[in-house]
Amino acid sequence: MGKVYSIISGKGGTGKTSSAINLAAALHSLGEEVIVIDANISTPNVGIHLGAPIVPVTLNHILNNQTRLTEAIYKHESGIKILPSSLATQDLSKINHEKLPEIVKSLRNLTNYLLIDSAAGLGKETESAILASDEAIIITQPEMPAVTDALKAVKLCEKLKTPVKGVIVTRHRWRKTEMKIENVLEMLEVPAIGLIPEDKNMQKALMLKSPIVKSHPRSKASKAYLETARKILNIKEEPGFFSRMFRN
Repeated sequence: MGKVYSIISGKGGTGKTSSAINLAAALHSLGEEVIVIDANISTPNVGIHLGAPIVPVTLNHILNNQTRLTEAIYKHESGIKILPSSLATQDLSKINHEKLPEIVKSLRNLTNYLLIDSAAGLGKETESAILASDEAIIITQPEMPAVTDALKAVKLCEKLKTPVKGVIVTRHRWRKTEMKIENVLEMLEVPAIGLIPEDKNMQKALMLKSPIVKSHPRSKASKAYLETARKILNIKEEPGFFSRMFRN
């Protein structure tokens, strides 16, 4: 049975989709089979990030009982599989979001890990993603507005009785204007599982339609996502900048 994580954030622009894709690629590089589900029905981005913005069958068709589940799963050259959503905006109001947990349940036997890229914000789409998962992973940046919204996401998980695996802090620049990592963790009251530095190679990877873990394996962000994946898999290794940062 595959483990299911919802990747959520209280606001847009925090690196949620990038984290879902790169965490999936990192887990795959460590020998795990992974499927990424783009549950951001309103504004899907997984397909755009991976060079498949328009595909014939999507999660939308599955939610509306129009096709078989396996027909909507595509394999990226990085090795990860994706279940994308449609960019079309028609009939969004007719999408049955409540069916997502049923779809996730059907996929558990096909993979080791399922990562659900949820919608930005804390609406019905995000609630469905949280309810479909075993645990949630919170994505935020080290700035007060993002962390405040991340706290709302933590509270929503508590309300829906879905445990929070931890928080991944993205685009960390080690600037005085940023919140200190210990203050972020104190505010959210959840463990840290990832610290992703600001990395210009992220934009290059996006241009290449590839996870940075695949396109720039020696980059700082790639190494950080790999270390996060190892932490999720409980693989111990020599302390790196990630572990030192969260120990201080």
